[in-house]
Amino acid sequence: MAIAQTAKVAKGHQEIPIRKITLLDLRAALSQGWEDFLDKRGDLIFLGIIYPIAVLLASLYALKLSLLPIVFPLFAGTALLGPIFATGYYEIARRRECNLDSRWRHVFDALKGPSAFSIVCLSAVLFLLFAVWVIVAYTIYRGTMGSLNPATVTTATDFVAAVFNTPEGQRMMVVGNLAGMGFALVALAISVISFPMLVDRPVGWATALRTSVRVAWHNPVTTVAWGLIVVALLIVGALPALVGLAVIFPVLAYATWHLYTRAVGR
Repeated sequence: MAIAQTAKVAKGHQEIPIRKITLLDLRAALSQGWEDFLDKRGDLIFLGIIYPIAVLLASLYALKLSLLPIVFPLFAGTALLGPIFATGYYEIARRRECNLDSRWRHVFDALKGPSAFSIVCLSAVLFLLFAVWVIVAYTIYRGTMGSLNPATVTTATDFVAAVFNTPEGQRMMVVGNLAGMGFALVALAISVISFPMLVDRPVGWATALRTSVRVAWHNPVTTVAWGLIVVALLIVGALPALVGLAVIFPVLAYATWHLYTRAVGR
């Protein structure tokens, strides 16, 4: 992997070197992520369950409030928050790489280190992006299916039928998917390696975010491919009542750490 951009001084700060990554790097990162999971599965599998439970509770809360139209956006949008939940896995992967004690009691060590404030700030950015996505998704619903007679859409089955069988529902799917794709690309660009970087070194959240965007910008095809892999695996993991995420999510988290080590000069 040749270094795509060497360290340089610009506007008073030193740019962090980044590398060119390929599809072979994605394959290697996933393989290493699986190895990490096999090594640590007895300690940390319970953390992988927290993520699907959070998704489920958010959806149930939406149903309780009769906000059925935003259930899917909530499910889809929680993927934007994945890097936050994965921070503990990055710390374990880092410790394992350095031959340090990598038992589960160290999973929150990153929040005690010098980058703790930056992690919180970057998390706030993703939460803000998630909130905006939910608002946009609901606005799209109101602008398309909001004109339908509420009396004809009273259950989840009615809603799904209206989405697929009415012009308003089909228009909502097209516009909503395009908007969701835009949000996903933004989230991917700013978080693909930023959280692992904050775990790995004491840099500011803006530096980590900027470096992540640079990696995505210089590796557009590989970055998009990584995003598609993540989405596909999360869907596969969610199909068996979200249980599969208890395996898929840790593997992806560990793999993201190894992708970071390949994408950024250390």
